[in-house]
Amino acid sequence: MSERNTGLRSMHDLGLAAWFGGSLMGAVGVNSAAQAEGGTWRNTARIASAGWAKWTPVNAAAIAVHLVGSSGLLAANAARVATQQGVAASTIAKTALTGAALAATAYARILGKKIELASSDSPDDVEKAAQHPLDTDQAQQHLACMQWAVPALTGGLIVLNALHGEQQRPAEQIRGMLRRARSQASHWAVMH
Repeated sequence: MSERNTGLRSMHDLGLAAWFGGSLMGAVGVNSAAQAEGGTWRNTARIASAGWAKWTPVNAAAIAVHLVGSSGLLAANAARVATQQGVAASTIAKTALTGAALAATAYARILGKKIELASSDSPDDVEKAAQHPLDTDQAQQHLACMQWAVPALTGGLIVLNALHGEQQRPAEQIRGMLRRARSQASHWAVMH
């Protein structure tokens, strides 16, 4: 019933694992270490910004790998999404959650970059920060929320991925396809 898609699954799972794990480690480890070692708001922000900036390119690559794997798996399983009851709904939920995680990640990066500029001693950064004044307290609160939202949302993706795995069991595929066929037959009977 199903073909092997080991490469795509690996890309999907490894990308998601890095996205989830890195964001959780950053929210817990980087931010806590910066708080413990910073002493002042500026030093704390500088330390946290340096850590998150180092993670950004790895995170971007992990997200890209995950999205390529996700898209490939969706294409490979298109028939199952169309014919097995419940798979389309979980796929839509997973797509919406992915969009929310991407938005939270992007917003966190924007806020992080603004705080990085506001805490910098570099004349270029000070000039850029002056062009876009920032309420650092509010930005810091929003950033903290987003840095926790990302692992929460990607954790939700891991749960939906587990559901997709369960839905792919041969017995579940047969049961889901029979339910879909019965549903369509009764819908067709009502229509005619």
